[in-house]
Amino acid sequence: MKKLHYYLPLALLTATSVTIVGCKQKAKAQEEIVVEKGLDLNNLDTTANPGSSFFRYATGGWADANPIPDEYSRYGSFDQLRENNQKQIKDLIEELGKTEHKNGTTPQKIGDLYKAGMDSVKLNKDGASPIKDQLATIAAAKTVDDIITLTGKLRHYTSAPFFGFYVGADDMNSSMNIAHIYQSGLGLGEREYYIATDATSKALREGYIKLIQTQFEYAGYTADAAKAASESVMKIETALAKAHFEKEKTRIPELNYHKMQVSSLNDSVAKFNWDLFFTSIGAKDMKELNVSQIEPIAAAVKLIQSTPVEDSKAYLSWNLINASAKYLDDKFVNANFEFYGKQLSGSKVIQPRWKRTVNTINDALGEEVGQMYVEKYFPPKAKERMLNLVKGLQESLSERINNLEWMSKETKAKAQEKLGTFIVKIGYPDKWRDISSLEIKEDSYWANIVRASEYEFNFMLGKLGKPVDRAEWLMSPQTVNAYYNPTTNEICFPAGILQPPFFYMNGDDAINYGAIGVVIGHEMTHGFDDQGRKYDKNGNMTDWWTADDAKKFEERTKVLSDFFDNIKVLGDLHANGKFTLGENIADQGGLQVSYYAFMKTKDGQSTEKIDGFTPQQRFFLSYANLWAGNIRDAEITRLTKIDPHALGKWRVDGALPHVEPWYQAFNITEADSLFIPKEKRVSIW
Repeated sequence: MKKLHYYLPLALLTATSVTIVGCKQKAKAQEEIVVEKGLDLNNLDTTANPGSSFFRYATGGWADANPIPDEYSRYGSFDQLRENNQKQIKDLIEELGKTEHKNGTTPQKIGDLYKAGMDSVKLNKDGASPIKDQLATIAAAKTVDDIITLTGKLRHYTSAPFFGFYVGADDMNSSMNIAHIYQSGLGLGEREYYIATDATSKALREGYIKLIQTQFEYAGYTADAAKAASESVMKIETALAKAHFEKEKTRIPELNYHKMQVSSLNDSVAKFNWDLFFTSIGAKDMKELNVSQIEPIAAAVKLIQSTPVEDSKAYLSWNLINASAKYLDDKFVNANFEFYGKQLSGSKVIQPRWKRTVNTINDALGEEVGQMYVEKYFPPKAKERMLNLVKGLQESLSERINNLEWMSKETKAKAQEKLGTFIVKIGYPDKWRDISSLEIKEDSYWANIVRASEYEFNFMLGKLGKPVDRAEWLMSPQTVNAYYNPTTNEICFPAGILQPPFFYMNGDDAINYGAIGVVIGHEMTHGFDDQGRKYDKNGNMTDWWTADDAKKFEERTKVLSDFFDNIKVLGDLHANGKFTLGENIADQGGLQVSYYAFMKTKDGQSTEKIDGFTPQQRFFLSYANLWAGNIRDAEITRLTKIDPHALGKWRVDGALPHVEPWYQAFNITEADSLFIPKEKRVSIW
């Protein structure tokens, strides 16, 4: 539940985790990397009018040449990059398999986990046996206290039954870690799916119930017992969903922070055996915590106490089955794909086993794989160039803040202090984690996932009540993404994203500022978006704005929110301007800040054309190429409901019409459908 702001949609994350023994960061392989080509003109569709859809103009050629593979619900240029990373990691792992490795070493752990995921014969032979003992433990529960105990223990390796728990920075005292509990427990992920009355939502509920029943039968239940279990699960999850905050409300930091003593929970939230729950989770002596959403948590604990034990057992069993399904035999895997992959997202076929296994290893052993990855694929000179780009973007944002007409000197000074204290992380951590005590064995794929999950959960618990480690990375180095974290005031750019189409090691300034430059500006702007602006230079949630400046900011951001609310993404389905506001502010700000910095470079001041385009035009073409892609209708619907980012098309056609230099670069006039009068354009950062 960490409040990170990502550049890419969350669905692209390969996740974060653990470590490896020391590697030297000056491998010859790094110096032998072949430099990439620059902007590919084949990506364009020059028959399109840039003023009607710049997205089509800049990326139509790519879209036509790259139809969505059956395994994807959406396929874009960054998916291609991620696929390349997967192949590189697969090669690294398979290279390890050519020799024997001592038990307990990093190569043994990576190799054996990969072997477990790839061994379809053993997986299919084992069937549901890897989860039989855990299901039996749940089945043995007889009292509400038993349910409370299981609710605490299961979250070590499943999702978050009934409500969530994590350890992270205290929003009001960001140097220290505390526990946070928050609304969760929904197998469909989004409350609207449970309560909406449209045909699509009804069909999804029916498909979800069918999935639950099917998986219970695969786990050994009779058809009647599986049907009863599915009804119990749906009843509980629907009750949870009805009590949840709407997603727009979860984006308001001050409404999701209620620090209190554990001893006061019975009075401040709801009467519950909190001591038993926190003991079972591993936080027995905890004194204080943050209750992110009081009403949903109160509803969840009351539900635990009022629900018949048999129904709660079905719900907890489903949490276990659903969490383990992709690590069991093909029946479980395929059933989950039929619903989550096909019906919910629109994919046609499941990804090949090797890709799924690589993703698992990235999740479970992220830093260990990451160290191998950066040793071979991330040259030191790439980090050097990135540091220079970040420095230039910081200077650009600083100047733009000073030049703001709507902000007072008092607030500007505070903003400059915050910008000047950004922590910048590029490529990989300076220090790698040691997980020598984590065991990877040959018993079962799921058993290894449980051990890795418990190890990670216990690592998180170890932070409780201790100072925040500001050197810790919250993404593995091979991840194709970037983030801003408000409580540490840091921006992070893993090695995985520092490749085309985001970063061109030997590319001209136009394409680098248009791509990775905007990414940098985007993450910096998150520090000053509708959420980030509520945290100070130290990462504490505090109001450092004057009342008048805050009012002006909200007036300006409302223009952007309203603009996206009016966009139709599919049929009568509209974008959600309020939910995507932070990311849209960051896109718009990133474009402005990066272009401003670019114009100070030699290329930015030139009008010399390359391949028929000026440097200014290449800047915007490079930006648009980040979002080249195709997407299925089902995925448009799903992402519009759950993703705080706008869809790729609208990160181009929705963002650029608010950027004046784009009009100048491509001679956009009132005759063009994307044209917005100056007085109606967004002007924030």
